[in-house]
Amino acid sequence: MIQEVAGIKVPDTKLAKDAADILRDYGNDLLWNHCNRVFFFGAVNGKQAKLNYDLELLYVSALFHDLGLTKAYSSPDLRFEVDGANAARSFLQQYQIPDESIQLVWDAIALHTTPGVAEHKESEVALLFHGVGLDVMGDGFEEFPADLREEVVKAFPRNNFKEEIIPAFYEGFKHKPETTFGNMKEDIVQHFRPEYRNKNFCSCILHSPWSE
Repeated sequence: MIQEVAGIKVPDTKLAKDAADILRDYGNDLLWNHCNRVFFFGAVNGKQAKLNYDLELLYVSALFHDLGLTKAYSSPDLRFEVDGANAARSFLQQYQIPDESIQLVWDAIALHTTPGVAEHKESEVALLFHGVGLDVMGDGFEEFPADLREEVVKAFPRNNFKEEIIPAFYEGFKHKPETTFGNMKEDIVQHFRPEYRNKNFCSCILHSPWSE
């Protein structure tokens, strides 16, 4: 088990270790490496910006943020982000974690694909969002220290991540494509099913039950 990468120490608590065990048990190597990279990218950003944040909460948020893509945690009708957030909440409720901390983790996971909102919330929420953005789309790539970036990737390899993450997303919510309405994951569905169309926001307004 890697204890420190890029100057960031992995939380050494039972809670943190149990969270890692859950991702190991129900995820795969793709998600394991991705979620850990997200944690370290977020934590390094937080350290360099001298933000006040809870490293353990960020760690749990990172490990659980894509758990909703797995069969064990995927619901039939909720956004995968919400499935992951609900899983984290249920997990944290088993420990003596304050309700406000649990809500913070819930928000971080539920909003990690919501640009324009997540980055303006609490540090843990914003750092998870930025960590995901860097690992998936390269957001902030040039601003992130190259040596630290390479150290993180060496510890948790990308291994053809670009090609594998898109079908992994799709597998996680292909049974409920309607949950991608109004968010960026709709692009994933249309990548595999070009003919698919979610409901249209303008149509929802124009065909609402209001009489005027």
